[in-house]
Amino acid sequence: MAKKIMFQGTGSSVGKSLLNAAFCRTAARKGWRTVPYKSQNMALNSYITKDGKEMGRAQVVQAECCGIEPDADMNPILLKPNSDMGSQIIVNGKVRGNMAASAYYGHKEELLAEALEAFDRLSENADLVVIEGAGSPAEINLRQNDIVNMGLAEAVDSPVILVADIDKGGVFASLYGTVMLLEPEERERIKGFIINKFRGDVDLLTPGIRMIEDKISIPCLGVMPYRRFRIDDEDSVADRIAAQKEGDGVNIGVVGLSHLSNFTDMTVFDMYDDVDVSYYRDADRLDAANIDLLVIPGSKNTTDDMLKLEESGLADAIRRKAESVPVIGICGGYQLLGRTIRDPQHVESENDSVEGLGLLDVSTELAGEKTTTRMTGTVLSGGIASELDGQSIEGYEIHMGKTVPGPDAVPFCRLDDGREDGAVSSDGRIFGSYLHGLFDNDALRGSILEKLSGTKSERAQTSYSQFKDGQYELLADTFEEFVDTDALFRIAGLTREEADV
Repeated sequence: MAKKIMFQGTGSSVGKSLLNAAFCRTAARKGWRTVPYKSQNMALNSYITKDGKEMGRAQVVQAECCGIEPDADMNPILLKPNSDMGSQIIVNGKVRGNMAASAYYGHKEELLAEALEAFDRLSENADLVVIEGAGSPAEINLRQNDIVNMGLAEAVDSPVILVADIDKGGVFASLYGTVMLLEPEERERIKGFIINKFRGDVDLLTPGIRMIEDKISIPCLGVMPYRRFRIDDEDSVADRIAAQKEGDGVNIGVVGLSHLSNFTDMTVFDMYDDVDVSYYRDADRLDAANIDLLVIPGSKNTTDDMLKLEESGLADAIRRKAESVPVIGICGGYQLLGRTIRDPQHVESENDSVEGLGLLDVSTELAGEKTTTRMTGTVLSGGIASELDGQSIEGYEIHMGKTVPGPDAVPFCRLDDGREDGAVSSDGRIFGSYLHGLFDNDALRGSILEKLSGTKSERAQTSYSQFKDGQYELLADTFEEFVDTDALFRIAGLTREEADV
């Protein structure tokens, strides 16, 4: 049976996912067969495995850090919020249905059983399972039916490492309050804590660390510095939307939809110092934006997002911007570009039909069955990247519905299963596709950036997969420098000397 270790946090967005990924890479490059695991994830960023199952992006990053193929067992329960009170429930990679939060809690016992079955399957062929919690274990109102923090740690008998974010302030209070709200047997599971996102002189922090160690009787295993790792982070959407920067290079604008999903489609542009990505949720700011390309990303509720775009004035701002810059829509963004979005089965809302942006001659009809598949294909018409016609392309689909081009649009690509995907306007300036990961295609991304910048560059030869792997190495190097990884191995029941053999 595999050994295990679990990273829990004093709250959301403290960096659990990234530190989990860091230890995954650290353990894997020491020779251990390492797998990530998170029983329940709530995120609108998801991924499709090779066998067509849907899972959270955080565990995909962690799997890549382990050097293994992502598997839905790594995230057996995925909640995708589609309203303030409910979510689409995905279990073992497949949609189980939509459920209100109050109803979901009544199914926790059976869901825990399924999550543990996935954990056991992963453990069969692994030396180490690196587990990630969610939010905080000190949510005392949720403890009775907990299946993702201390409830899970108890079920799989895992030691716990507590992660606290000092950048938010109040790090010692968050550590103390979290530990004191736990039951005695839960406190005993916590074998150490890590302070994350530290800026400044660690010597000034040391006296506080010693005092909090005395108060909670738990050792500090390290202080991770605040550094920018260009890695997918499911919790970073708020920071990305808030940060608007228009530099001297290529400026890409992204429409900040209310039900924005899979914003990780844009993460690839982080690899360029001369490419800036800004999110716009205000019509006036979009009108004034000096951008070279506008992207409409994925949406968990396309019809509601379309209505909100019209109400806010953003729809007209998008139409005005489309007169001067090219526009690309991905998945829900592709649907929004069209003339109509029909929902006769009320998959997303009570609206039978809504008018789209009208920028692309396509029409969409939503359906109850969800398409989740990885695909490869051939570009038929590359739009502003027309020299890519005939080249191969790959990505993954996550959508409910079908979009049909009209006579004033041509298909973007032909998929290997014979279907045609996407559509391009007659002048090539507007195009949409259902393929997430569109910009991860090195040649396509390089060609688009070359067109936008007006200069030929080496971007087309830049490998995103190699760049990501370099960032994972940098993350693990930093983790090993500032965290006592020998102690983590011992806590997990492994020794570094054995791993190096």
